[in-house]
Amino acid sequence: MSGQPIDGVAVKAFPVACSEARLLVPALMFIALVVAAVASLGTPLITSVATSFHVSLGSAQWTLTVALLSGAVATPLLGRLGAGPHRRATILVTLAVVVAGSALTVLPLPFAWLLVGRAAQGVGLGLTALMMGVARDHLPEERSAAVIALISVVSIIGAGVGYPLAALLAELGGVRAAYGFGLVVTAAALLTAWRCMPEAPEGRSAHVDVAGAVVLAAALLLVLFLAGERNLWSRHLAVAAGLAVVAVVLLCVWAVIELRSTTPLVDVRATRHPAVAGANLAMFVGGIGMYLLLTLITRYAQTPHGAGYGFGLTTFVAGLVLIPFSVLGFVAGKLTPRARTRIADPLLLAGSAVVVGGGFALFAAARSDLAQLFAAMGVLGFGVGGFSAAMPGVILAVTPKSQTSSAMSFNYVVRSVGYSLGSAIGGLILAAGTGPGHLFPDDSAYTTAALVGIGAMAITTLTSLALARRRSSETNP
Repeated sequence: MSGQPIDGVAVKAFPVACSEARLLVPALMFIALVVAAVASLGTPLITSVATSFHVSLGSAQWTLTVALLSGAVATPLLGRLGAGPHRRATILVTLAVVVAGSALTVLPLPFAWLLVGRAAQGVGLGLTALMMGVARDHLPEERSAAVIALISVVSIIGAGVGYPLAALLAELGGVRAAYGFGLVVTAAALLTAWRCMPEAPEGRSAHVDVAGAVVLAAALLLVLFLAGERNLWSRHLAVAAGLAVVAVVLLCVWAVIELRSTTPLVDVRATRHPAVAGANLAMFVGGIGMYLLLTLITRYAQTPHGAGYGFGLTTFVAGLVLIPFSVLGFVAGKLTPRARTRIADPLLLAGSAVVVGGGFALFAAARSDLAQLFAAMGVLGFGVGGFSAAMPGVILAVTPKSQTSSAMSFNYVVRSVGYSLGSAIGGLILAAGTGPGHLFPDDSAYTTAALVGIGAMAITTLTSLALARRRSSETNP
């Protein structure tokens, strides 16, 4: 095929490596879905892990936290490697690591090895941005935009797919059976990638900024640790605040390193572009709100009747509450590319944020019936699906094709941190609303948390509208 100039460098566009080019899109979707679903396996299995391995719930919580942490650290690294000539090898090696980690979660090994396996599984989260880079390089522009939007949505709804299935397998065959599901699907993803992933276009190079990677990893470790250790904030506030200051300092040091590096892990200068900076701010604040509502609804559904509210659902039945989230999220993801022909991406972000805010309002006003929880979860899913589908368009509109993976990987780091903080904020609000000697918070604490979520989505909406006004002024001077 003829060469195309990218960032001033003539590159040769490689044909898709699949025997059938039409299989590339399903392959991209499948891999993005698998890595998201497998990373989320820790959520429904925390209680089962604590029981099976005879550890505390706090220790079992790390089966989820460690996956989020490794994913947040791996995402910018894989994004940089994926921007170079060895993208196919990067994808295959990463999936091999995920498969190896999945095997560790299934083998009858001590709890420490389970955490190692979960960390290896979390590395797969960094592949989502690479799937977007493949789509942008090897599909026609109009087709690639729709596929990238769907990849973004699939990476979100993967949790809704994996949660009920993992919970059912845990109830039927124990925690090892649930993790066995992860081993099967990750092995299938590796085989799919080996058959279908094309080589990256020629003429690209990628060098990993090791110093920047180490400092960023340390900063993210502190951020996610502080987000996960809620008791630290309530019992040792001074220590938590001190660690938070250290995390901020490390992030500032990392930014300086990246600005001075000739081969930065993340192009910080590019992230200062108003469109990119605004999109990342919207993703951060919006991520806090989205995961906050997901946490509130799931926890409320499992609260026993003895608390004076709640439905006392089992883990599996509570997982079914996520089905409207996944279904309507996928529907929104399919509709968004069509809407983009008439509505600008920043306006779609704003509209989606309003929808999520509506989910908070519905949950705050009506949650006495299980159907109302299903409705709130459906509204949340539709809003998250639209938001996730529109986000790549905002960033990639000002990003060179060769930097697709790197640019989106940073956005996903921001999203991961936002999600973690959303979960932590929800826990802190509910903990503050729990009376002395009580196991469960007052019902009013859920209302307070919902109001905080509405505030977060209001900020997200205003940020998105500011992006829309800026784009309108640039296109119509």
